[in-house]
Amino acid sequence: MRVLRGLTAAREILERRSILDVEIPPEEAARFQAVFSAAITAEEFVRRVYAEVGADGDAGMRRIGTALGETSPERFEVAPAEIDRALGRIPPELRADLGTAAERVRRFHEQTTPRDWTDEAMGVGQLFRPVERAGVYAPGGRAAYPSSILMTAIPAKVAGVRRLVVASPGGPDGSVPDVTLAAARIAGVDAVYAIGGAQAIAALALGTESVPKVDVIAGPGNIFVILAMRQAFGMTGVSTLPGPTETLLIADDGADAAEVAADLLAQAEHDPMAAPLLLTDSARLAKAVAGELELQLADLPRAEIARAALGNRGGIGIVADLEEAVELANEYAPEHLCLLTDDPWALVPKVRNAGGIFVGAHSPEVLGDYVAGPSHVMPVGGTARFASPVNVTHFQKTVSLFALAEDTAGALAPVAARLARYEGLEAHARAADIRLRADESGRSD
Repeated sequence: MRVLRGLTAAREILERRSILDVEIPPEEAARFQAVFSAAITAEEFVRRVYAEVGADGDAGMRRIGTALGETSPERFEVAPAEIDRALGRIPPELRADLGTAAERVRRFHEQTTPRDWTDEAMGVGQLFRPVERAGVYAPGGRAAYPSSILMTAIPAKVAGVRRLVVASPGGPDGSVPDVTLAAARIAGVDAVYAIGGAQAIAALALGTESVPKVDVIAGPGNIFVILAMRQAFGMTGVSTLPGPTETLLIADDGADAAEVAADLLAQAEHDPMAAPLLLTDSARLAKAVAGELELQLADLPRAEIARAALGNRGGIGIVADLEEAVELANEYAPEHLCLLTDDPWALVPKVRNAGGIFVGAHSPEVLGDYVAGPSHVMPVGGTARFASPVNVTHFQKTVSLFALAEDTAGALAPVAARLARYEGLEAHARAADIRLRADESGRSD
């Protein structure tokens, strides 16, 4: 893992990359290009997927899946009875753990739910209304991620979504893993569809004979899912574009090197393009962490993936002080920002850009990934400068309320009329004038 000293060098390892700046392995590129018998980019592949799913619906999805070497089930929707059986098949301890996580996630989002309000004096207010239908994408591929279902489906249910569906790729036999189905049942999902990749997102955005068109799509995924979600913009709401995970730790000399290394590896094992990063003002800690990484990698089952992530986008930067570290973190706008310092709360007010802040050694990111409560689906690739983690409001619309009192309308009508005439909109001005005359007529009576 690279260890660099100084502000300029540290900034190099924090070089911001687009969430779409992911190199497609040659074998994967050959696989998706074979679907349409042409040497095309990943973006063009996704556009063609949308065109085929839009034109042929379920048949288009089946053709794409078959061409990718996937097995499509006889029917895309998983039977409710099969979901119930899956819940019974998983180990009781796993079922209990999923329940514990679900309860904490639900409690957190219930406390963040916005409430309707009105200001009678102003005659205005806001109403918060859930979308009718939402879709959650649950990745498959390298592993099943039941936690991602809890982290996206539960906020949607708390928001009041009337119909919530999950799309998730099936295994070699086309079936969705039991643990994924179990998490969907615990989260209160209404239906599960055994579909993955770009075709799943296209189906949710466009609708097919089997899959309902939804109003909002949420959830993590690979580069094809990211591109498909971007393509969905304007057709359906997208909570945030997912992407390779990134974690930035700020640690001082008092931090435990073994804990720091463990936190870095916990994210590095996700994906070869994950970004595990450390900023510290201690050269001693930097050296100790580098050594701990090697020790812990020795028997890590996913060591190959973790090593790739550490080499591709990982690094340790030695900076002058913690103030400099926080300023670099604000420039980088990480998905996860972990503060492992003697006084982490002193740094919290200085953080402007981060998907989530993990305060102190007792709040490691791994607990946020599974059981703390806030959603672990957070903005990546620097988008924390303007985006938020998945939350209840992603599944709601804000409706502005106008309920002006008669005297308020009378006071505002001349202002509106003058502004309208300034903009050259005479009909607007007259619509305001006529209310004023009606108000004056009412007063003269």
